[in-house]
Amino acid sequence: MKKLLQLLFLLAPILIWPQSNFEKAEKLFHAKKYDEAKILFEGILKTRSSDIKTLEYLGEIAACQKSWMKGAEYFKKLKELKPAEADYFYKFGGCLAMRANEVNKIKAFGMVDDMREAFEKAISLNQKHIPARWALIEIYLQLPGILGGSESKATSYSNELTKISPVDGYLSKGRIEEYFKRYDSAEKNYKKAHEIGNSKVTFQKLYNLYLNKLKEPKKAQELKRKFDSK
Repeated sequence: MKKLLQLLFLLAPILIWPQSNFEKAEKLFHAKKYDEAKILFEGILKTRSSDIKTLEYLGEIAACQKSWMKGAEYFKKLKELKPAEADYFYKFGGCLAMRANEVNKIKAFGMVDDMREAFEKAISLNQKHIPARWALIEIYLQLPGILGGSESKATSYSNELTKISPVDGYLSKGRIEEYFKRYDSAEKNYKKAHEIGNSKVTFQKLYNLYLNKLKEPKKAQELKRKFDSK
């Protein structure tokens, strides 16, 4: 028993150190000191290579620093470790999508299948996953038809959003109409979204449409006046 206690005493600093560093790293992360937090989290990962929370923080840091492929690596490992967690698939697909915006079209098209598969998996794991449906709407809007782009598929996901969240449903319908330059129809949908949500997001969508697409600054200013008064 004495030897066991001595061993535990010797090991105590080793056992406490990773936890102490984890707490420090968490505080640094929440203070947005990402470079400092990353050093500590990476140190923890050397001894605990499959620690879920450490991997998640490192994935978030990579995304905050726009290191999209590094973020994708962390979230890929997370979805392998926790295959029932919808958000890890969504975040993996999201990192790929952001990277696709930075590379040439040929490289971007090569990433589409992995993105689409990740978002679809997120929905299959969480039937009410709103961001994954938004991501798929954007994919089907922006892909050329020959590579799978489809207004009808985008509309299908928009219809699903309507059942989960009416505000997101109307916003997504407005987004589709705006994308195809059907601005009057986009206005109707954004107005319905704003009537229900009356949020900064719904205001901004309608305001930008008036100002930049419909070229109706008076409507934009009147909308802003009403929103600011609330």
